[in-house]
Amino acid sequence: MYNLTVKDIVEQCGGKLIFGNEYTECINYSKDTRQINKDDVYIGIKGENFDGNQFYEQALEAGAKVCVLQGVEIDEAVKSKYQDRAIVVVEDTISALQKMAKYKRSKYNIPVVAVTGSVGKTSTRDMVASVVSQKYKTLKTEGNLNNHIGLPLTILRLQDHEAMVVEMGMSNLGEIHVLSTIAKPTIAVITNVGTAHIGNLGSRQNILLAKLEILDGLSEEGTLVINNDNDLLHDWYEHNNTYKVATFGIENESDMQAKNIEISSNGIEFDLVTEDGTNKINVPVVSNPFVYNSMAAASVGKLLDIDIEKIKQGISNFELTKNRMEVVKAGDITIINDCYNANFDSMKAGIESLASMKGNKKIAILGDMLELGEYSKELHYNIGIEVAKNNVDFLITVGTEAKNIAKAAIENNMSESNVKVFDTNQEAIECINTLKQNGDVILVKASNGMKFIEIVNALSF
Repeated sequence: MYNLTVKDIVEQCGGKLIFGNEYTECINYSKDTRQINKDDVYIGIKGENFDGNQFYEQALEAGAKVCVLQGVEIDEAVKSKYQDRAIVVVEDTISALQKMAKYKRSKYNIPVVAVTGSVGKTSTRDMVASVVSQKYKTLKTEGNLNNHIGLPLTILRLQDHEAMVVEMGMSNLGEIHVLSTIAKPTIAVITNVGTAHIGNLGSRQNILLAKLEILDGLSEEGTLVINNDNDLLHDWYEHNNTYKVATFGIENESDMQAKNIEISSNGIEFDLVTEDGTNKINVPVVSNPFVYNSMAAASVGKLLDIDIEKIKQGISNFELTKNRMEVVKAGDITIINDCYNANFDSMKAGIESLASMKGNKKIAILGDMLELGEYSKELHYNIGIEVAKNNVDFLITVGTEAKNIAKAAIENNMSESNVKVFDTNQEAIECINTLKQNGDVILVKASNGMKFIEIVNALSF
């Protein structure tokens, strides 16, 4: 276990100690004055519309023992009042945060698994962490802390942990490069390459390049784990002669393959076939993509020499992060709450999961998928084709772009009377309240900005 000191922060970040003891240990970190606990280290983050550096006195009043700040002048009254604290001023607090995390990571010789992908990275992260924790005391990314600020804050939580599982998100080229070179993974996982953020990146090929930046920090002896059924990853793998790769898949021959997949109301069961033999895997989620997620977790487990029975236990016991393919009951109605985020691939997977579940009516409440740029109309239209193809009984859409989902569904032979188009969540709630009956299965999915949690909450009561 290694805790940074104030001196470490000054040296690693090129900072200036304004006052305080340079040997003060730094254990817990926060960037939010509303969540400061006694003896925390406060990092003042300056964003586009908010400057956390201006609230450092609130952090000190709440008990912060160290503040790392930029662009502030500390007056003598503060120095006098908080003589037992420390303040370090740096040129850029975000850069300093990343340097602090990179330095702390360098002090730990432990397995570090990094997970990225267009779809399923959070659920895969959770499942991988569940498997890894069967053998090691494991730290993992919580919630959506997967960016240039969240990942360093996760690493700074390292204490007596024996392994770490981190998620890496991105919206542009270069972002995962930064994260990977901070985290220095020993195992990297790419769940797939789809269309998320294609509006920023311009093509799926560029998305592939962005995801492959996870290799930039991978240790020399590290292994990349990939979904071999994903077209772009499969093609890259066929031409790769540089990196050690472990593959998983259903269609293409892989190091780990799923066969005899069976879906029930309790989850998924399938045969995991490897060179070591065949094992029955039980996944507590009713969604086909979780077959891939569980194979990714099993691949990591094997690389870490975790016993297969422990791997199976980790997969069967894992818990989903809220609002991601979360199946909840409202009386006799089943709700698939997947309203945290949406892109073409995850929306398609959600519709297929809805279609696979037993129930009375299958109802899809779908909203806008954001950040698709010039591809938005086409991809929303293609979702409408998926709705019609999967025999969804009723379609309710909310949002400007989602109107293209409705248009495509009707043009692909879905009854126009079974398609409802709205501009607001409240209108959708009023509609679903007149449609829903016992035994129905309802999928609620859109990008987070559409605030579809309002619909989930309305359905749940």
